[in-house]
Amino acid sequence: MAKAKFKVADLKLAPMGLSKIDWAESRMPVMMEFRKKYSKTQPLKGMRIAGCLHVTKETAVLIRTLAAAGAEISWSGCNPLSTQNDIAAALAKDGFSVYAWHGQSVKDFYWSIEQTLAFKPTLTLDDGADLIFTIHNRFPKLAAGVLGGTEETTTGVHRLRAMGKAGKLLYPVVAVNDAETKWDFDNVYGTGQSSIDGIVRATNILLGGKTFVVAGYGHCGRGCAMRAKGMGANVVVTEVDPIQSLKATLEGFRVMKMDQAAKIGDIFITATGMKDVIVKRHFEAMKDGAVVCNTGHYDCEVNIPQLTALAKKVREIRANNEEFTMKNGRRIYLLAKGRLVNLAAAEGHPSEVMDMSFANQLLSMIYLAKHGGKLAKDVHDIPGDQDQQVATLKLATMGIGIDKLTPEQFAYRDDYSAGT
Repeated sequence: MAKAKFKVADLKLAPMGLSKIDWAESRMPVMMEFRKKYSKTQPLKGMRIAGCLHVTKETAVLIRTLAAAGAEISWSGCNPLSTQNDIAAALAKDGFSVYAWHGQSVKDFYWSIEQTLAFKPTLTLDDGADLIFTIHNRFPKLAAGVLGGTEETTTGVHRLRAMGKAGKLLYPVVAVNDAETKWDFDNVYGTGQSSIDGIVRATNILLGGKTFVVAGYGHCGRGCAMRAKGMGANVVVTEVDPIQSLKATLEGFRVMKMDQAAKIGDIFITATGMKDVIVKRHFEAMKDGAVVCNTGHYDCEVNIPQLTALAKKVREIRANNEEFTMKNGRRIYLLAKGRLVNLAAAEGHPSEVMDMSFANQLLSMIYLAKHGGKLAKDVHDIPGDQDQQVATLKLATMGIGIDKLTPEQFAYRDDYSAGT
């Protein structure tokens, strides 16, 4: 693997990126508290961290904090369209090894991951598990030197749990995504707001009064439905899980099959982690002017080849917005080429919510540096008190105090003999 120092789109963009990172730091007080603490104790000294995660201003705060805690860093983006070029330039200007630029080809994407592996990492940090899969599938000998890794997103955790169950994981992985202070906040409030932001930036469409179809009612889908409703849209949910369908129904959303929703939807967003959620028969049923996008990790949820085959003409009508004209004259608009609309067409999650997610990444890196060599080669939940630690510090930085149980209340809680 030939090693370059860095590769970004344009180093001249660094000043703009540095300003944005400064803004993010002002909005991420938990990370800044941890940076202050761990820059003194250096718990990651001697660690080499290979990261594969969206290159945004929030990620830059994480990278700086990992480095302040003593780690050596090498980084790539985890999606071809999610890298913010000014942030990548700022990181390179700061002296970090970063290999990321917006609009990468698949070949570029995996080349960049390979560069991050050249210094033989002792820890890996992933969003979507492409870095981990690259080690396992192409460079398995490197795994012997890896104490452990982390995974940021639902799709990656699902696949890694399957690998762990099959006995195929070569080192332990902490499921950061499954931390309560991650998926109940980042996935819900972050995805909801940033996905709406991406749709609006790419279309400037009015959401009020539109029929907004959300495919999938997990944490991310719930956030999208919640925020679309808040903008005045009539929200429809499609699902395969009966429990999630009931939750959506009791939240006041209409639940139906995609075959039905395709006929009435104005805006469609997929948030399932599954391929072929919107396919040929759905495109054929959609009304003229329908807008289609995805907020799941991979671009397979909307079957773009089938949409392309149906079209007699395709043109980019505005940034991150392609118009597909059908043979009968109907037009369907695909946003961000079916990639994550919140990152490809907008800036990703707000800094305030990523403050907690990346605090979990930092603490999990420190945990793995200390205990990784003793853990089973499987997917592990975060340490038990970590969620409480992150939530408590977040509340403190917001100036919010909460009550505590008294010793008598603790005793009452655990007294199984107490009754009426």
